[in-house]
Amino acid sequence: MQSDLAPDLAARSQAAGALRRLGHAIVGHHVDPALLTEIAAQVESWLPALEAGPERRRPIEDMKRRLYEAPQTDGPDLDHFPDCVVSGPANPMGVAVALHRDGDDAVATVSLGAAFEGAPGRAHGGIVAAVFDDTMGLVLKIISTPAYTGELTVRYLAPTPVGEELEFRARLVRREGRKLFIEAEAYRTSDRTQVASAKAVFIAVELR
Repeated sequence: MQSDLAPDLAARSQAAGALRRLGHAIVGHHVDPALLTEIAAQVESWLPALEAGPERRRPIEDMKRRLYEAPQTDGPDLDHFPDCVVSGPANPMGVAVALHRDGDDAVATVSLGAAFEGAPGRAHGGIVAAVFDDTMGLVLKIISTPAYTGELTVRYLAPTPVGEELEFRARLVRREGRKLFIEAEAYRTSDRTQVASAKAVFIAVELR
């Protein structure tokens, strides 16, 4: 079984990126039925070889080393782990969020594609919540404290658009024993309109 840090990561990420584009294209455009049938047949022809490969597993120790052994500095993008459904570049069903640190804030930027639409022209609320959760996960990296989500509450303040750049910001506001209280906001990048806010309680676990 291979770890998610295997040397094929670049190729996996390239394939995943193409498949993400394919998904958004199918949802966001009128496509000739004959082309859709051709796409389906091609994918079906690949699946036996893909599914015959050895099972992959993401070892928890790899994740711990990647996330918590060194502090997260300001600046460059970080994905929690390559197969993460929110920020992982190697996940073909992912959201393709870009994460970075800005002082005490964890910051995520993303333009949500057509496949993440809920109501027409608006992002599905579950996707917004997932981006909040992942952004808050970067806060754990900033404070070098592994934890799991105990509770997440989202307030939807305005329509969250698809196809426009969004910024999510999160930070630790206090600690009570193992409980970490994190708050966050989401904005349209173009005019800084706040579209949502979130509060969460994470429960710290030991780093072994």
